[in-house]
Amino acid sequence: MTAAKSHRTAEEIGRTAVGPRPVPELGEQRPAADLASVDTVLPNGLRVLAVRHASVPTVELRLRIPFGGSDPLHPARAELLAETLLTGTTRRDRVAIDTELALIGGELGTIVDPERLSISGSSLSDGLPTLLDVLADVLTDATYPDGQVVRERDRLVERIAVARTQPRVIAREALQQRRYGDHPVVREVPQAEDVAVVGPEAVRALHAQAVLPRGSVLVLVGDLDPEKVIDDVAAAVGGWSSDAEATPLAPVPDVAGGDVLLVPRRGAVQSQIRLSSQALPRTDDRYAALQLANLVFGGYFSSRLVENIREDKGYTYGAHSGFEFTGETATLDIDADTASDVTAAALMETRYELTRLRVVPPSEEEVAAVRQYAVGSLLISTSSQAGLASQLSALAGAGLGVEWLAGHPQRLQEVSTEQVVEAAREFFAPERFTGVVVGDPEVLSDGLAALGGVVLP
Repeated sequence: MTAAKSHRTAEEIGRTAVGPRPVPELGEQRPAADLASVDTVLPNGLRVLAVRHASVPTVELRLRIPFGGSDPLHPARAELLAETLLTGTTRRDRVAIDTELALIGGELGTIVDPERLSISGSSLSDGLPTLLDVLADVLTDATYPDGQVVRERDRLVERIAVARTQPRVIAREALQQRRYGDHPVVREVPQAEDVAVVGPEAVRALHAQAVLPRGSVLVLVGDLDPEKVIDDVAAAVGGWSSDAEATPLAPVPDVAGGDVLLVPRRGAVQSQIRLSSQALPRTDDRYAALQLANLVFGGYFSSRLVENIREDKGYTYGAHSGFEFTGETATLDIDADTASDVTAAALMETRYELTRLRVVPPSEEEVAAVRQYAVGSLLISTSSQAGLASQLSALAGAGLGVEWLAGHPQRLQEVSTEQVVEAAREFFAPERFTGVVVGDPEVLSDGLAALGGVVLP
């Protein structure tokens, strides 16, 4: 009887019978496609970015409205507004909105967070006038019918109650509180009891106060004429106006390094490790170097962190590090979910890899591999209309546009290994990071206490 083959190591996975699996060379960097575009601000203060990307006869729409607020009930009101914005206007009820969008192969959807209200949509190219008309209608004349608001409020209360039991939601909120204290950015998921007391009038008042064009950005990408579509947008949303400006989120404080906090979740069989440190925004000249350093550390599947705690140790199914952008700032975040009995070991190995990135800096080969991955993944993510629209909408929050996106592959190509090494040494010091571990304290406390640098409950 043949013995079962043991688990393959990362080295074995990357090799064949005749040696390591070769990685194809990165071909010559071709210039980015000529994306005809117009980036302008309308008289009502709305910035419009229109880009021709005629791969298919459709158009993608992204509207980003700054939606900050310091009132403790703002998150509950904002969440209910996002859920009911498309439930009716004076001209159209909910069924009419859905029907008109369906006839043009279109859709609209909304999400909200402490920083922005986002409206996303798409349609066939010849249906864009209808899509813009529906959008303008809900922006200027959403009625928030009492019955619709009450029904959605009840559903939202139930969903929030369930969401707050999920480990990832608990870990996210704990991390936000650890690094930002009581800043409004922490309130990503409103309290169910707060939502329960929000009525239709409060939602209507918030719309009038906060759904404003000045300071907002509309991105349109697809089979369109950028010059003409600007005129179409101006005609459609001309009635959406205000002397006031949409409210940006208050600047978040810098993340200070420090001990990790153990957040109790009694009876849990898994733990969530969440670490964070201050990073560089996209506008910084060193961002490309830091991006490559992060990929070496934990930003893709062949990174050092993944090879260590997933492939070699088997502590987790997935570990990852990456950037989070809030306003004009950025953080570097590390996350991994582990079995409770190996949580302390996984945290130890994560700290080890942070230190190793500085002591054993990225090699020429590692930098070449992550450079190839970074350029390729960026080009792939922006090859579709939806991907390009979403990227541009995110960049718009930092005041950037098509030029930055088109030029970033070249910036990645020009980064030297020495610049990546400098970024690794500066930004991956373990003492720069703080964070949380969410799990069962009865199982975790002894190991984490022995490891040190962890605040126990």
